Amino acid sequence: MTQATKKLLVTCALPYANGSIHLGHMLEHIQADIWVRYQRMRGNTAWFICADDAHGTPIMLKAQQSGVTPEAMIAEMSAEHQRDFAGFNISYDNYHSTHCEENRQLSELIYGRLKENGLIKNRTISQLYDPEKGMFLPDRFVKGTCPKCKAVDQYGDNCEVCSATYSPTELIDPKSVVSGATPVMRDSEHFFFDLPSFSEMLKAWTRSGALQEQVANKMQEWFETGLQQWDISRDAPYFGFEIPDAPGKYFYVWLDAPIGYMGSFRNLCNKRTDIDFDEYWKKDSTTELYHFIGKDIVYFHSLFWPAMLEGSDHRKPTNLFVHGYVTVNGAKMSKSRGTFIKASTWLEHLDADSLRYYYAAKLSSRIDDIDLNLEDYVQRVNADVVNKVVNLASRNAGFITKRFDGQLAAELDDPALYQRFVDASASIGEAWESREFSRAIREIMALADEANRYVDEQAPWVVAKQEGSDAKLQAICSMGIQLFRILMTWLKPVLPSLSERTELFLQSPLEWDAIRTPLLNHRVAPFKALYQRIEPAKVEALIEASKQDAQATAPAPKATNKKSEKKPAAPVDESPAGPITIDDFAKVDMRVALIEEAELVEGSDKLLRLMLDVGGEKRQIFSGIRAAYPDPAVLVGRLTIIVANLAPRKMRFGVSEGMVLSAGHGGADLFILSADSGAIPGMPVR
Repeated sequence: MTQATKKLLVTCALPYANGSIHLGHMLEHIQADIWVRYQRMRGNTAWFICADDAHGTPIMLKAQQSGVTPEAMIAEMSAEHQRDFAGFNISYDNYHSTHCEENRQLSELIYGRLKENGLIKNRTISQLYDPEKGMFLPDRFVKGTCPKCKAVDQYGDNCEVCSATYSPTELIDPKSVVSGATPVMRDSEHFFFDLPSFSEMLKAWTRSGALQEQVANKMQEWFETGLQQWDISRDAPYFGFEIPDAPGKYFYVWLDAPIGYMGSFRNLCNKRTDIDFDEYWKKDSTTELYHFIGKDIVYFHSLFWPAMLEGSDHRKPTNLFVHGYVTVNGAKMSKSRGTFIKASTWLEHLDADSLRYYYAAKLSSRIDDIDLNLEDYVQRVNADVVNKVVNLASRNAGFITKRFDGQLAAELDDPALYQRFVDASASIGEAWESREFSRAIREIMALADEANRYVDEQAPWVVAKQEGSDAKLQAICSMGIQLFRILMTWLKPVLPSLSERTELFLQSPLEWDAIRTPLLNHRVAPFKALYQRIEPAKVEALIEASKQDAQATAPAPKATNKKSEKKPAAPVDESPAGPITIDDFAKVDMRVALIEEAELVEGSDKLLRLMLDVGGEKRQIFSGIRAAYPDPAVLVGRLTIIVANLAPRKMRFGVSEGMVLSAGHGGADLFILSADSGAIPGMPVR
């Protein structure tokens, strides 16, 4: 039965306009694009829009350093971003910029309504001011000595050594990052959005199903500590929109950035005559609004954004779809190791479909980080896309072309098998719809295995040698191509380039509901290679090119007249240990464990506190890997290996119940060991 059609507006978080798109960005845009393409295949109207986030102090300062205007810089970056997204076949209906007239008008409209409703408060605050640059300094543009642990060269909002948070005015010996001058205190009037007045609404909305459970639970922490009024203004000089009737005051970038979703959609509506802007944004809208975002910006999208919409008489999002981070080869992306990979560099060496497939095979509806293991990537794409799917077509198409002039049989060789495939569409469709992409891929590949078993059992290469077997040969090979068509229809949201080549070969579009009817007595085009195997040498070239990218963009070393007082580290003896017996090894109980929580340990500059699931048993482990993982959130959701029978160790922070295994030389050069896909918590490591 055909599903009822829907009207949807889908967005991705707006990339900041001062840097290139990398593989971390691409996870979000690929995830959203797969979901949008599936919606369109099912007959839904899905408008897909995005924009560059083009305002703020970093944009202004980078433009000054480059000797260009902010407008010129963001225009150049927008063109680069759009090339990258087009290269990965991200099917945006519109890609715009927050620095546009549509966004200015909407920002002023929303601000005006909030002000009319008494939701904008004025008060004077004291801030650090750079007397040489003539500007107030955001927290991250001040550095000094931490007031808690006395670590030097720390940012104005938190210490990366002891994790303390504080006001920039508390820093010892503060310096401006912009000029190096010593900041002074100055008073300035600022405008604040009255977020606390929306507490009850937000408590209900965050528990309404609009957020994943993990996100909804996280939001409760903010309610427990109490929502605060939000400073939405910045002083000149600032690159952004000036606040009406407030000369020298500008909207803070995080006010107009989410309004950029509306601005980009307004720009699309202005280009067309078949879309009604108000239908998607009015308060009583019956359309659906979805935001795909990373877990690092949940706070703004789950609290400020819905409150701004509510207070200005607009609709709130139907859902926020939050995802985790990308690691490469089990660790955070690294420029020195060549794993901080730009989208453009990837496309110079490898194809877009392969990354889309690998991400899809890893993604679920949870907020788990996913690891791009480059060795596993090569093996999985070659095994699944090449050996299972494309090979199904190639091993049958040759006979159809040479012996039957491309003509498929008039009847199915195995109608029951064909119907079993058609029936699987319901489960696979539900997996795409619910963003359980990895489950969809598993089900599709299981059926690809079944299709190949059918061909193996029928052995058309044997039948082809038998007298009078043409009809049987045509039926077998046609059946193989019919099943290939179904598999590629399911994979069309993931593999758009391969799908285009497949449609040319089949001489028929890949449409979701069309697979109910097989292509009987239908002529296909002569078969040409649809996809090439990925060679490991191309991955090696990609890594080397990424290292060169990093070297080309690295800042020049700062000149200094002082010799470093830091003593060289003592050499570490990394020679292999002496031999042990199998009995010695058997004493070590190593287990697969799922990292459920990871956090900094207050009072320690080396430790992270990890909570792990070891097959239903919860364990707390303190691990000295903080230098390698300063943002411990990247570890949550990872499968790792622990020594499970290590005697518990009582520390001043708590009891540590095991050891997480890692490779490397120590400090920042550490990489926790990961378990391959298919492993589950509690499994023994042998």
